[in-house]
Amino acid sequence: MNRLIQGRVLLKSVASNALKSNQWRTIATTINRPQSTGPDGAPQHYDIIIVGGGMVGTALACALGKNSRLQDKRILLLEAAPGFKEPSAEQYSNRVSAISKGTYRLMQSIGAWEEIERTRVKPVLKMQVWDACSDALITFNYDDLSENISWIVENDVLLASVYRQLQSVPSVEIRYASKLASCELIRDGAEKSTVQLASGERLCCDLLVGADGYNSLVRRQMGVHNFTLAYNQMGVVATLRLAPPRTADNVTAWQRFLPTGPIALLPLNDEMSSLVWSTGVAEAKQLLQLDATAFASAVNAAFNKPVPHNSLVDDVMKSVHTLIKTTTGGQRFESAPVVEAEVPNSRAAFPLGLGHTSTYVGQGVCLIGDAAHRVHPLAGQGVNLGFGDVQALTDMLASANYAGLGVNNLNELVRYEQQRLKHNLPVLLTTHSLQRLYTTDFVPTVALRSIGLTLTNALPPVKKFLMNFAMS
Repeated sequence: MNRLIQGRVLLKSVASNALKSNQWRTIATTINRPQSTGPDGAPQHYDIIIVGGGMVGTALACALGKNSRLQDKRILLLEAAPGFKEPSAEQYSNRVSAISKGTYRLMQSIGAWEEIERTRVKPVLKMQVWDACSDALITFNYDDLSENISWIVENDVLLASVYRQLQSVPSVEIRYASKLASCELIRDGAEKSTVQLASGERLCCDLLVGADGYNSLVRRQMGVHNFTLAYNQMGVVATLRLAPPRTADNVTAWQRFLPTGPIALLPLNDEMSSLVWSTGVAEAKQLLQLDATAFASAVNAAFNKPVPHNSLVDDVMKSVHTLIKTTTGGQRFESAPVVEAEVPNSRAAFPLGLGHTSTYVGQGVCLIGDAAHRVHPLAGQGVNLGFGDVQALTDMLASANYAGLGVNNLNELVRYEQQRLKHNLPVLLTTHSLQRLYTTDFVPTVALRSIGLTLTNALPPVKKFLMNFAMS
């Protein structure tokens, strides 16, 4: 009981120290940890241990702790960082996520969405995607879907909002500065899944959940094959201020496919947008070295500078447009907003790649989020796949526990894996195919992708189906 009280007091203290300035501060935490072994010398036992306190791992801890069918379970969340970062009251972070409808429902169910809305969130009501190598484009509108396409939320805002919900979850304990040194699984001969921290503490559990990213130690210990593919690309991110005249509400997401990769602007508020620019490593490094004025000019050029077209592709597209105008009335292109300047110190870059493990589960262990799968950010689905894992795993564990099967029944864990594979693999293959399809100027490929994009835009039922799948 003392440990639970200490955890709740700790979280309340963290939540009450939100920053007043426009800087970020890591809030260090000191936890009086319980003894790592019981009176018989055995490792301390938890029902579920989650390794990794990022957005996905923390959301899982909250979802499990708030589920009425799992409230009898002791849950431990292990996070290697010394604390969590409170979002600035004024300055936007350069790492944001396009939240899908499924993630929106998850955040609502655990009570975090109201907190997110009180902090910062921007709905996306329209999206325009177009090809730089042709005049093909596709648009998605709120009116077509009767709901938001997505919501743009800073990663730190989402994480802090979920942390605050954990203050009211007594069954969940959080340990910061708890780096995982090793783990032993049931298949290795252990009676229960066991972890050893860098501090030397040993803990055991009925179910160990690896939410520790694409370099997952838990996954490595499972001994499963993990397919990886480096794209030789980096994602350049920044927070940008738009030049006047601006649209009153800035609710459109813009994405242009360049021969080197896609560039996207995601709305943050009426005056600012977040940049995600996927490009080759050499160009990414050059972009990082530009001064602020040159960088803003480079972004504007990437959205507006003409790219040489092939005459054969243009002739094919003229025929396609003639057909579409006869049946649908054609389509209208809109220019992306002009960037005025970047917010100081907001520019950064990270490597891009694909990854997928051969299995998500084992006896007494399972994987979620980037530990199980990693996708290209061009479709904005990476973190949404992880939150989909959270929802599916929570539902499965709740049903299994209610049925008296506990939380480590392998047959039930396989059900979670099968459910997620049906969704994750199509998304992974689609994003990988799009990455390959749109990072070439090979004429037949440009012609085929331009025809496909244009025809899809002209067929509202197909377009709506694709968007609803991405939003689900």
